[in-house]
Amino acid sequence: MNEMEDARRIIREWKGDSYVFGKGALDRVGELAATYGDTTLLVVSELADWIRNPLKRITDSLDGSRVSYSIVLGARPNCPREDLYRIAFHAALHRPKSAVAFGGGSTIDAVKAASVLASYPPAEASRVLGVDWDEASSINPYFGTEIVTKMRNETGKDILPVIAVQTASSSGAHLTKYSNITDPLAGQKKLIVDDAIVPKKAVFDYQVTMGAPRDLTLDGGLDGIAHLWEVFMGATGKDYYKKIKQIATIGFRLIVNYLGLAVEQRDNVEARTALGLGTDLGGYAIMIGGTNGPHLGSFSLVDILSHGRACAILNPYYTVLFSPKIQDQLRTVAPIFQEAGFIEDDFEQLEGRRLGEAVARGMIAFNRSLGFPTTLEEAGATRKHLERMLGAAKDPQLKMKLLNMPIPLDAERGDIERYMKGVLDAAFTGELRSIRTTER
Repeated sequence: MNEMEDARRIIREWKGDSYVFGKGALDRVGELAATYGDTTLLVVSELADWIRNPLKRITDSLDGSRVSYSIVLGARPNCPREDLYRIAFHAALHRPKSAVAFGGGSTIDAVKAASVLASYPPAEASRVLGVDWDEASSINPYFGTEIVTKMRNETGKDILPVIAVQTASSSGAHLTKYSNITDPLAGQKKLIVDDAIVPKKAVFDYQVTMGAPRDLTLDGGLDGIAHLWEVFMGATGKDYYKKIKQIATIGFRLIVNYLGLAVEQRDNVEARTALGLGTDLGGYAIMIGGTNGPHLGSFSLVDILSHGRACAILNPYYTVLFSPKIQDQLRTVAPIFQEAGFIEDDFEQLEGRRLGEAVARGMIAFNRSLGFPTTLEEAGATRKHLERMLGAAKDPQLKMKLLNMPIPLDAERGDIERYMKGVLDAAFTGELRSIRTTER
């Protein structure tokens, strides 16, 4: 398939020798870890049956490269902050030369954040960031953009090198500058965005995902679509528009055409490879531009929904909101959904909001074909979740999501109540007419 070869070429041009992907990639983990020294902290997401054989290949590779390791359990879904604190404790205790994060996005995000805490003691964080001791002893000061880079520049110390070994076609955490951390008590996720936390090396053998649970495969694929679509929507007028259009077109085709097949035929190598390449392109997308409304909303739904599932529900409704500003994007993805059987309308005759609604209905039909809920109410959300989402949209640490929108929203100007509330009401009920569009 030409899309797969195009995807491989784009990824190689992007990551070069820092990313080893495809068949046999796991056997090179030891070699990569050895470039940083002879000890590593091996953080493993879980010890389920489907992980054991790949884990054995990794430990054999480390042994073969004479890298000693201590194994630590990784993070639970959505990376509760207690898990990253536990991992950071082990990193400080063992003082390894690197950390190998073997798992999905949550474990890799946890290790990224833990490498920061293990590298900068509270006294340094307090001095450089100007926070009190309690704050400096936590992950809180690092939420936001480029704060780790500030620590690195002021102290002259880089963070503990991370070798990210991905097990799920999903978030692209092994390739990106993001770390999502959840406060379980508040039910809210927050974000570190910093080039300094991009894993030094990344590894992904797509065939590892053949053993993954069904829901993990589905959630991950839809997370990849969310990355591609949200960045593509927000790229209007940007200098990277042509590049993200190419990435999004290839990524959409790979995921839309192969996600269902990967679930139906778990051992289908072609489907698993296509899905891995497609979600890797999603990772590339969020390194070029930023996600926006659906990702912001997903941070407030961690108590009821996986990240990918939350984004999948919200994206069609934000598509309608942004439709006046994303006409070319809509015309790019509409034929992909139509060819796959999810859009029946003659979209070429549509424009403006009507075109946005046609694509939104195609997205909803795609989600429904996978057995996913298509409204927040169907997914188990309550009106209190909507209030939480509206409140989170006013958090200054998450302002970047508002600015990444094709139509940037300003909380101080009342845009959250004026526009976002209608989107969330529509996502709750499924009624597209609740959405108020704007040409601004």
